[in-house]
Amino acid sequence: MTGVIVRRGAIAVGAVVTVALVGGCKAQAVNSDGKAQPVRISPTKTAADGPDAPSTRPGRTATPQTAPKPAPKTLLAPGQRGDQVRELQARLRQIAWFFDNPSGMYGSATTTAVKGFQGKRGLPRTGTTDTVTWQKLVGMTRTPTKYELYSGGGIPASKPDKRCLTGRALCISKASRTLTWMIDGKVVSTMDVRFGSQYTPTRDGTFTVYWKSRHHVSTLYDTAMPYAMFFSGGQAVHYSSDFAATGYNGASHGCVNVRDEKKIANLFAQVRKGDKVVVYK
Repeated sequence: MTGVIVRRGAIAVGAVVTVALVGGCKAQAVNSDGKAQPVRISPTKTAADGPDAPSTRPGRTATPQTAPKPAPKTLLAPGQRGDQVRELQARLRQIAWFFDNPSGMYGSATTTAVKGFQGKRGLPRTGTTDTVTWQKLVGMTRTPTKYELYSGGGIPASKPDKRCLTGRALCISKASRTLTWMIDGKVVSTMDVRFGSQYTPTRDGTFTVYWKSRHHVSTLYDTAMPYAMFFSGGQAVHYSSDFAATGYNGASHGCVNVRDEKKIANLFAQVRKGDKVVVYK
């Protein structure tokens, strides 16, 4: 019988090697002498180990996904009307983008002003007021006053003073800058008015019309005072061409100026000497 030489540490030719897996990461090979020899086996790679899944690698974390920002929401657009449009115009006027008096109507002038404001700040020049445009504008301006919102007039008339609720009364509110002609507590007509400056203020109080002068001219200021209705010394309610032309940029010398000539012509025709005049804040 031919012998087989077995060198120490070698596995005999023809011998069967049995490999037993232990714990999924080690194996043991058994040689011809029955002694176990450790064998290392690399763990099987999976698709999760690839470069597209870094979260599975020790010491690395996945990059969080950022949700896309929602598109700005349109708040105001050309053709709309209302108080918020008026506020938009007043705020744009504060920073010299809108030059007309606020009207509450989103027209071409407002659209042009919004486009200019947007372009200056790197926003899309849409001409519509979206949430981003509005937030930028609010951050650069202050809340408009009542007189800024109605710089061209048209403030809703104040609640009538109780002295105006009886008889025939010219009810003149400094707060709303309005004259309301009332008979027995009922409103006949309302019109915009302006008053004297701080140096020549219009007097507050209850008075009566003591003189009417259709084509009056001031001898003190050499100024025309059509449809004048005098109620306190030289102070009168009358038409003012300057008020009609410049609005609230000017002031009277104490008189109550009316800028709507047609309205004051009708008022002059109705008011009588002795009718009440109430000037209040």
